[in-house]
Amino acid sequence: MSLLAKHDVNGLPIKLLSIADAAQNTPEQVLAELDSSALGLSSREAQDRLAAVGPNALRSHKASPWSVLGRQLGSPILILLIVTASLSLFLGDATNSIVIGVILLVSVGLGFSNEFRAERAAEALHSRVTHTVVVLRDGTACQIDVVGLVPGDVVRLALGAIIPADIRLLTSEEMLCDESILTGESLPAEKTTSAIVGEAALADLSCCLFMGTVVQSGSCAGVVVATGGRAEFGRIAMGLGERQPQTEFQRGLKRFSFLLLQVAVGLTTLIFIANLLLGRPLLESLLFSLAIAVGITPQLLPAVVSTCLAAGTRALAKRQVLVKRLICIEDLGDMDVLVTDKTGTLTEGRISFQAALPILPEVSEQGLFTLGLVATEADYTHGTVSTVGQNSLDAALWESPQANDFDAGRHRRLGIIPFDHRRRMTSVLVVDAAGAQRIVTKGSPEDVMELCSNIPPHALAQLDKQYDAGARVIAVATRTVVGMTAIKPADENSLTLAGFLIFLDKPKANAKDSLVELASLGIAVKIATGDNAKVAEKVCRDLGLVSGGTLTGVQVQALTDPELATAVRDITIFARVSPEQKARIIRMLRQDGRAVAFLGDGVNDALALHHADVGISVDSATDVAKDAADIVLMDKDLGVLAEGVREGRRIFANTIKYVLMGTSSNFGNMFSAATASVVLSFLPMLPGQILLNNLLYDTGQLAIPGDKVDAEQLLAPSHWDIAFIRRFMLLFGPISSLFDFATFGLMLFVFTAAPGEFRAGWFIESIATQTLIIFAIRTRRVPFLRSRPSAGLLWASLGVVAVGIYLPLSPWGAILGFDPLPVPFFLALLAMTVVYLVLVEFAKRWFFSRPSQGRPVARGRGRAHHIHRRAARFSVAAALKSP
Repeated sequence: MSLLAKHDVNGLPIKLLSIADAAQNTPEQVLAELDSSALGLSSREAQDRLAAVGPNALRSHKASPWSVLGRQLGSPILILLIVTASLSLFLGDATNSIVIGVILLVSVGLGFSNEFRAERAAEALHSRVTHTVVVLRDGTACQIDVVGLVPGDVVRLALGAIIPADIRLLTSEEMLCDESILTGESLPAEKTTSAIVGEAALADLSCCLFMGTVVQSGSCAGVVVATGGRAEFGRIAMGLGERQPQTEFQRGLKRFSFLLLQVAVGLTTLIFIANLLLGRPLLESLLFSLAIAVGITPQLLPAVVSTCLAAGTRALAKRQVLVKRLICIEDLGDMDVLVTDKTGTLTEGRISFQAALPILPEVSEQGLFTLGLVATEADYTHGTVSTVGQNSLDAALWESPQANDFDAGRHRRLGIIPFDHRRRMTSVLVVDAAGAQRIVTKGSPEDVMELCSNIPPHALAQLDKQYDAGARVIAVATRTVVGMTAIKPADENSLTLAGFLIFLDKPKANAKDSLVELASLGIAVKIATGDNAKVAEKVCRDLGLVSGGTLTGVQVQALTDPELATAVRDITIFARVSPEQKARIIRMLRQDGRAVAFLGDGVNDALALHHADVGISVDSATDVAKDAADIVLMDKDLGVLAEGVREGRRIFANTIKYVLMGTSSNFGNMFSAATASVVLSFLPMLPGQILLNNLLYDTGQLAIPGDKVDAEQLLAPSHWDIAFIRRFMLLFGPISSLFDFATFGLMLFVFTAAPGEFRAGWFIESIATQTLIIFAIRTRRVPFLRSRPSAGLLWASLGVVAVGIYLPLSPWGAILGFDPLPVPFFLALLAMTVVYLVLVEFAKRWFFSRPSQGRPVARGRGRAHHIHRRAARFSVAAALKSP
């Protein structure tokens, strides 16, 4: 049964069990096999086991230079460059190989340095976020980082917790687990402590909990059997590797890269065949074709993207924002809907108990408060009550001054039905000092009052008054019983309403300005909360949010998916919604083509965070919420969300500038070269000259990530639209070719240029036009007059043009295959450049005046995505070893 595969620091064997073996044994037998007890391990024993078996981790957030380099070299554009350089070297063209090699070094070097620096910053921030679990060490409950769990540890788990390891149950209270991430089964699995008889499938091990699954209701204690990669979920997660699923931005970038490859392959093949049919040498034709293929691709796109992302990461890091995945910055800018929970995000999250309002005359305020205390899930039989792991309302009760007068000896708990988000209540069976038994139920007023009889009329008036004031209200009801030894949900009936417990959670001081600012960025802000509708509406009014209507959880439940998809477009407030309903609302919004972010910090927000395009939480949130989030706000400053959205949109805008400029001018130049190579008796530009032209041009565009972005470009999200890029390329590319052909005519018929002069003239004209066009393409406004570029982009572009003009005239001109040009050519060049830029400006105005033809598409996330996100919880800043 046991495997003596590991040894502690003293050389003694550590017993390891499989979860299947543990399921077939009683809790006592499993504890004995693991050399543990119901009181857990000692701190020393736990340290020894951790050293022997390693951390309970599935991922490493340590920045790896090799993985960063691998991602850089995996770009289709860079692969094309590598193949072209290798062929050039093999065919004996050292000049081409050197030029392409320089392009490769610049692109990979810049991309690697920026991305690795960004990952190092992310590693430092990631290490500040810990995910904890309540564990018994030295017989005392304490919280430790989940990566510190070892086999034999005894842990306590409650509603909303992500199971931290494979665990054999020791005790269980109404336990239901969502195991869909492992089994694919949407219905929750019921859990008990009874051992399994015989062999059973994973989904049938009802006495075991599995790493990565979620406690949907109830609470329990259990002993850790397997950690890290030895757990069932761990094996799956580690089998997928460390690579994260692609985001919308990455998929768009990939589609764009393949579009360029298709164009490059098609154009190259046609040019190669045409040159062979014209009787030109095979080697010359092949090298020229390869140079065209390289020339049409924006070679430094990976470097530009990584530079943009790195700049964004550094900007957000200064604001204490943890971006778990670098590319999430792009997704943040992409969002157009923010769904947010209320508690802890729009409100301060510091819930305080305010008052007890009895309904029955025979119930005093202190008596009602005492009923609220005994109906919590806290263990009050061992002196001071710990609020570790309790929900915020129960913790507020125990932390209030009135709790000091509670006499635990007068109340003995015989049974408990823990809180779950379907029932929205907790019930206990207690016996007082006189031996009288009663059921005490505490929960949401609407749900508790449905189980009550003879509710006084003034109770509803009291409740409405508190809701109108924006208070959090909990109802308490009781029923006297005789001879009961346990309690079950069926016993929650015929209750008598005792009164209401009133709590206060004030709105955050800066939440109003932050959410109004988000709305000004074109982001529809919606609230999804478990609170009463009136309370949520009060918060909306206080925050200045214009409500488009309210739906309650009951109404959401009654709607079909198509009906809900229509309703969520306009509804602003979703009240009394369960975690499952929050996730369903997110799913309907995403099916409508919206890019949805969810902001939450409670256990009931985890499902919604997992379903959103971007999950956002705060550092003070529950572990469940932080685990599910892509972005964590370390200082709870909601205003940074607007800054993050702007940063994401700025990055996308600058990336698209490079893409649009590169595809249009590159396509035009290469189309011109292809046409000229067929018409002329000589090559219009040598392969090395084409590559040098592109190297100069692209180098100047490395300043684009730091360019200014017009304010209107930040007011709405932008999306990858390959059809839009294609239309842009097919309009502005031929305009570029038109002026290339004009240059060809000028060189041939006016200056009667020899091949060396022809190539020098076109080289200079090409550099000037395709570099200066950035100033027109970078903005939809009139360039310079209404939209000024950054100083870096201005001087970089002018510097490239100056170098492009100097090279053919310099001593290196002859080596590069250029001949000197007559002075009148430069006057003609200046005139043509001015006319070109004016024509581009008119074409730009016409192009952007046309209505958008893009249509929203559904966004989907597969099982691998969920496994990766769940596995990110179990992460250490060190390289992992095989289990």
